[in-house]
Amino acid sequence: MASAAMFSSLRRRRSPSLEAFLAPVDLSNAAVLGTLRSISTELVSSFSGKCKTAPFFQGKNSRSLIRKIQVISVLLDAFPDVRFSKISPTVFLCLKELYLLLYRSKILIDYVKGSSKLWLLLQNHSISGHFHDMNQEISTLLDVFPLSDMNLFEDVKEQVELLRKQSRKSKLFIDKHDDLLRLKLYYFLNEFENGRIPERNELYAFFVEKLGFCDVKSYRAEIEFLEEQIVNHDGDIDPTASVINGFVAIIRYCRYLLFRFEDEEGELGKWKRGTTKKGLISQEIADTFVKIPKDFCCPISLDLMQDPVIISTGQTSRSFIDREMDGGGALALRNLILQWCIANGIPYDPPENADYSSENSVSILPSKAAIVATKATARLLVEQLENGTPRAKTVSTWEIRLLAKTGRENRACIAEAGAIPLLKRLLSSSDAFAQENSVTAMLNLSIYDKNKSRIMDVEGCLSAIVGVLRNGHTTEARENAAATLFSLSAVHDYKKQIARENGAVEALAGLLKEGTNRGKKDAVTALFNLSTHNENCGRMIESGAIAALVGSLGCENVSEEAAGALALIVRQPMGAEAVGKEEMAVVGLTGMMRCGTPRGKENAVVALLELCRSGGAAATERVVRVPALAGLLQSLLFTGTKRARRKAASLARVFQRCENAYLHFGGLDIGYASFAGNSGAARDTSFAGDVSIPVSISVPVL
Repeated sequence: MASAAMFSSLRRRRSPSLEAFLAPVDLSNAAVLGTLRSISTELVSSFSGKCKTAPFFQGKNSRSLIRKIQVISVLLDAFPDVRFSKISPTVFLCLKELYLLLYRSKILIDYVKGSSKLWLLLQNHSISGHFHDMNQEISTLLDVFPLSDMNLFEDVKEQVELLRKQSRKSKLFIDKHDDLLRLKLYYFLNEFENGRIPERNELYAFFVEKLGFCDVKSYRAEIEFLEEQIVNHDGDIDPTASVINGFVAIIRYCRYLLFRFEDEEGELGKWKRGTTKKGLISQEIADTFVKIPKDFCCPISLDLMQDPVIISTGQTSRSFIDREMDGGGALALRNLILQWCIANGIPYDPPENADYSSENSVSILPSKAAIVATKATARLLVEQLENGTPRAKTVSTWEIRLLAKTGRENRACIAEAGAIPLLKRLLSSSDAFAQENSVTAMLNLSIYDKNKSRIMDVEGCLSAIVGVLRNGHTTEARENAAATLFSLSAVHDYKKQIARENGAVEALAGLLKEGTNRGKKDAVTALFNLSTHNENCGRMIESGAIAALVGSLGCENVSEEAAGALALIVRQPMGAEAVGKEEMAVVGLTGMMRCGTPRGKENAVVALLELCRSGGAAATERVVRVPALAGLLQSLLFTGTKRARRKAASLARVFQRCENAYLHFGGLDIGYASFAGNSGAARDTSFAGDVSIPVSISVPVL
């Protein structure tokens, strides 16, 4: 009998249920019989009458298996004339084995029906082998089935006996016509691999006339299915993921070559009619908003690390590598991040670095065929973007956005084909759909490091992106413009240029105040990146960004990043002075220390410490007078992150120095002696407006 792993490779979206491999041991004789009849009837009816839906490929194998199941149905129908009390245990065990056989047959038939045409071609030999295995299963079961112990009609016995003989003689059947099509598919792959692009007529004859891909929807379905197989098989796939990516690129090229923009009423019409639940772009990006594992987050930017040896400014942090990633830890962590991204459908492009050798690469390297096909596709799209009708240009931006959504090579090919200057023109389009897709395409392209410089080098491109951020037609367009600025600001040299662009920081601050949750997230991360450049402090002050950041301390979605940005700004005296003037700054930061996330508490205590260090006596006094802060620091010293505990101890020593000064001059009536020394006696210290809290705190020496 077939093992449980028989269909382990036949996966799409989810694996077969455990029921496929377990006999219903708790069912009575009658219940087993009813289940068998139900499954066999369903299988037979799916290939007869109005319900006939034979698959495009594997049709002969499918029909042959169904004919065998029809004979088994005749056997099952004969059972009402048999008295169950006289059925031997051997017969009952055979019925349970028959249950497994029928269930596996159903899985195989459903899999063939639900698979794409190209996948069936690529798996032609493997799937044919599974059908042959099922024939062997039937033969083995009928060999041990005790027909002589049952009082069956002779015609039923004759049919079953004939089926047994036929199953015993059955051989592996591989449809020659299907296999010729499979070889033709590999021929096209080889042509692209050698840099030769087949003629349009040849591609049309194969994909349209022979495979029946007669509309854009069928091409999209094929691409989606093949990409799913790469993810669902976790790299254990034949043909390899690199080969399948090559076929995906070829199919995508044929879609554009053969049908151009015939489906422009598809997504475009749906978007204009407002039938989608969310904006097309917001839904796509919102789908990637999954919770990132803490260990995959950069401790500085709080974002997913693209390369664990790169800090958020793009500079290599060698001390961090030596301390935390000695002995190959970086590569191991990068592997984990890649696997998590694949599982969650998130694009993964590690930044380029001189120390990041090709042999360390864990991503799937594109084949030459995929690169050639992608370049050809990019040329077709850019041609329409440059010379097409206004409608064709609008749809072209949509297609470029989709192509640039994943893959470094896709993004490189699009940019090299000259798309960026043409997309820049559409950023000021009066067509909301064209503008939204052009700015999102720019965002997707900017993920590839080399494209950042290409975007910034195009005259007026940065200004146009900021223009969308300020006055975009849709919320999604404005949000994606902010995300584009965040992506571009990953390059340290561009931080200052972006901040000095007229209205950029003001628009980010406005989005942080009034945007949606996703818009606020895009805005605060962009402001955080800009804050890492020392020369941007003045712009952050005059643009109103500091007030926006302070106001966001109470917003759970962005409070961590807002506190982090403030911690960077207050390192400079002018920044500390500006933050100190915000009445809610200290209150907001202490509120985060009380109710924030571990990372939020860490950022808050860092900001308060830097405010004391750079803001002078007035700022320090405002901090040390906060009610209950001593208790919050005590809590951090015991429960905070490693960095939070270290900063809390430093802030405690600031309090100690302040208290000594106040006592000397007869100043404050609030006691901070509890921070003195390495240990102290426990006592209750009362604070106005709060409860009494024991504040015995041991301050380590750093």
